[in-house]
Amino acid sequence: MPSRRGLIKTLLPLAGLGLTACNRSENPHSIRMGVNARPRMLDPRKATDALSSRVNRLLYRQLVDFNERFEAVADLAEWQQLTPQHYRFTLLESSQFHNGESLTAADVVATYQSVLNPDFGSPHQGSLKNIKQVVQVDDKQVDFWLHAPDPLFVGRLVIGILPKSLIDSNHPFHERPVGSGACRFISLNEQKLVLQRPDKVTLEFINVKDPTVRVLKLKKGEIDLLQNDLSPELIHYCEQQSGLQVQWQHGTGFGYLGFNFDDALLSQLAVRKAIAYGIDRQAIVDALFNGHARLAGGLLVPEHWAGVPDIHGFAYDPELAKLKLTEAQIPQTSRNAEGLIELSFKTSNDPTRIRLATIYQSQLRRIGIHLNIQSYDWGTFYSDIKQGRFQLYSLAWVGIKSPDIFQYVFASNAIPPNGANRGRYRDSDADRLIALAANQQSLSEQAETYRALQRHLQQTLAAMPLWYEDQYAVSRNNVHGMQLYADGRLDGLLKVKKVTL
Repeated sequence: MPSRRGLIKTLLPLAGLGLTACNRSENPHSIRMGVNARPRMLDPRKATDALSSRVNRLLYRQLVDFNERFEAVADLAEWQQLTPQHYRFTLLESSQFHNGESLTAADVVATYQSVLNPDFGSPHQGSLKNIKQVVQVDDKQVDFWLHAPDPLFVGRLVIGILPKSLIDSNHPFHERPVGSGACRFISLNEQKLVLQRPDKVTLEFINVKDPTVRVLKLKKGEIDLLQNDLSPELIHYCEQQSGLQVQWQHGTGFGYLGFNFDDALLSQLAVRKAIAYGIDRQAIVDALFNGHARLAGGLLVPEHWAGVPDIHGFAYDPELAKLKLTEAQIPQTSRNAEGLIELSFKTSNDPTRIRLATIYQSQLRRIGIHLNIQSYDWGTFYSDIKQGRFQLYSLAWVGIKSPDIFQYVFASNAIPPNGANRGRYRDSDADRLIALAANQQSLSEQAETYRALQRHLQQTLAAMPLWYEDQYAVSRNNVHGMQLYADGRLDGLLKVKKVTL
């Protein structure tokens, strides 16, 4: 990872590579956002990547949304729970799709029936499998019938609503989206996606894969703003530029270290605790993130309705870490010539992630552990993690709103391919608490159970909590009104303005 001085030396010669400002740089009717990839799926029934999901929020409206405590609130519709397995949704206002058709209950039914159709292949079918039937009552009302009670059900209804007429005609929404959201689709190619706001201002999402080039284009006026996806060094560089501004917002992305519970060493709680006590998370946050992250305890942020404000992970204590290692059963074959315990750590080849791995390596060496760092391209790395081919790794969960994530990530029956329990964590108490929460009908009771679960997950170190990284945006000085959100959504683009300097 280059030093900050080395980064600036890298940036300076690149600055002359034809990245000159174009005549449209001061066009107040066009907001250009640099992104690291083209949105992959503009059909909300099939979108799973973060960028596509965030763009789809601008194109489509959904039945419900979430407030700051991540509680479900009405968007298109309000609801009544008529019985534990019967919900009635009523559309709140007259809405129109961008093709001029009115949005009615028939469109809601068609959207969800298509998601539930196994032949359609929606990745969201699994989270909605408890829906037994979706029935239109009249033009404004829809009934959802469930196979079994589910107090989290309303929060699952976040699929953007599509026109029934276009669903019936197999319209290619992924290429030509038609929704009822704040923005209208204009065009899409490999280089950029163009949307239009109600005030006729266009939002252009310009694909610039290389983050250094993205920053240079921002500095030269070829794009107007960025959100996330820069290294700490590049963010610092932007903060030093007189023509740029950086703004921050607390985030909800949960960074963690994953352990392989099928491994003879890492299945021992003493070894996991030694690692947790041996990593100085606050020093890393201060040095690498310049303080722009919060130490994590539970998977859910403290302000979540089921969050736990009083747990913060393990405090740095290298002497206690060494003591824990003396309590573990470490065969001589697991030590190198220096007597250090050998463990492998897998990560992606992202420079920031490699730098983090080297910091873990340096800190753990002080307590008697040597990390062998193995970095791979994203596809290879992610495949290895899902297959359980690792001892230690690091990833993050982003955009988490519903506490049913615990079933997906920590239940004994959720080991891939049945879920995302990649560490092969098996714990009867955790399974009991997950099942108990799923069967409770009161959200307040659920909240207490999920809090108990998160405390148990920390005590057993199902994964090592690291931090919640902050969200940030970098823009030119003539860009105003950008609002950031904890989950990284792009709704702030709806009010951004660009002025002529």
